[in-house]
Amino acid sequence: MSNSGLPTWHEVVKTSNMDLLKDLIADDAVFHSPLVHTPQEGKPLTLAYLTAAMHVLVNDSFHYVREVSEGHHSVLEFALELDGIAVNGVDMITWNDDGKIIDFKVMIRPYKAIESVRTRMAAMLEKLK
Repeated sequence: MSNSGLPTWHEVVKTSNMDLLKDLIADDAVFHSPLVHTPQEGKPLTLAYLTAAMHVLVNDSFHYVREVSEGHHSVLEFALELDGIAVNGVDMITWNDDGKIIDFKVMIRPYKAIESVRTRMAAMLEKLK
């Protein structure tokens, strides 16, 4: 069903429902972080990184600016303010036929934002262990 999980993803972002997020991720999912040079493979690591990202990035200013979806792929551009820094980024999601996330890649700019996100993500991932 291609990108049929996209409405659920938006619900996860809106509500921070981690149970819904857990159900949305395929067992063989891979997460590509802008902060780590190796892919994070498997549902547990993908869930950990997405959970940490939700805590770090999804605040009152977070919003999706635009969205492009075709077939099994969705690209969502987001914007937010973090520590007084305007953060801009892109979520690139690949869905399986069941509408579950099998690949999630995040890109963030500018460099100053990456440093702020890196520090916060490291602290949040440590808490989640």
